[in-house]
Amino acid sequence: MAQTFCEKNLGWQNELATDPAFRRFRLEVPMARTSIRERPDREEVLWPVQKACPACGTPMRLRYDNGRTLVTLAGPVRLRLKIRRCERDDCARHHRPYRPEAEGAMALPGHEFGLDVIVLVGRLRHHEHRSVPEIHKRLREQGVAIAERSVTNLLDRYDELLATSLSDSARLRQRLAAQGRVILALDGLQPDVGHEVLWVIRDCLSGEVLLARSLLSGTAGDLAPLLREVASAVGVPVAGVISAGQTAIRRAVAQALPGVPHQLCQFHFLREAARPIFEAMPRRC
Repeated sequence: MAQTFCEKNLGWQNELATDPAFRRFRLEVPMARTSIRERPDREEVLWPVQKACPACGTPMRLRYDNGRTLVTLAGPVRLRLKIRRCERDDCARHHRPYRPEAEGAMALPGHEFGLDVIVLVGRLRHHEHRSVPEIHKRLREQGVAIAERSVTNLLDRYDELLATSLSDSARLRQRLAAQGRVILALDGLQPDVGHEVLWVIRDCLSGEVLLARSLLSGTAGDLAPLLREVASAVGVPVAGVISAGQTAIRRAVAQALPGVPHQLCQFHFLREAARPIFEAMPRRC
């Protein structure tokens, strides 16, 4: 009797599993995660700071929510994103989603791991010269559920961030020219106190990372040149800046972009205000 496809496939798998060379390959090559990721025990709701359409000025309405789960150094978190859209028919941004600005400060688009994890991986590799297995062990010790293969992927993302340059990206400049303006978001990421800070400047309209630079300090004198570099390279007007409320950032924006509206991100204030309440809440089993 002829073997069915399933029987042939099962026989091939059994032969492969008993092959000594394949068994050595499984031991030597990092395998992907095989267990279900831990369900987040906390949720954060992110709201867009911008309420008026950047293209036509019409008030944008909240239309729907998006859900996203992130793995951060503080543990997994479920994000509930409030999405606004412009309803004006003749607007260039008609029905285009405007996502919360704070989302880009937490993670790159489409990524499972937070930016704080990426920054820590990059620092361990390039400043402490740790190997991938050592970085993987360190992350596991900090409670981050991650496969060793993912550590390599995050190292690639870190290197891509530092290599981001508007002057070398015709695609990015073309996209910014099509939208006619940018709204900059400036965020500093420091996984451990006392180490370098990765400063990231993003465009809130396109979601693109425009510049990333690792600095030992974050004074106004350090940050103002970064803002000037981006403003001179984008080729379109800077319509506004969104950031946390540190004095150094406010001074840097005033020095580099005088007259440009500067909105303080409400998410950082609300998160710090809610932290004592969250820490006092009993954990679910």
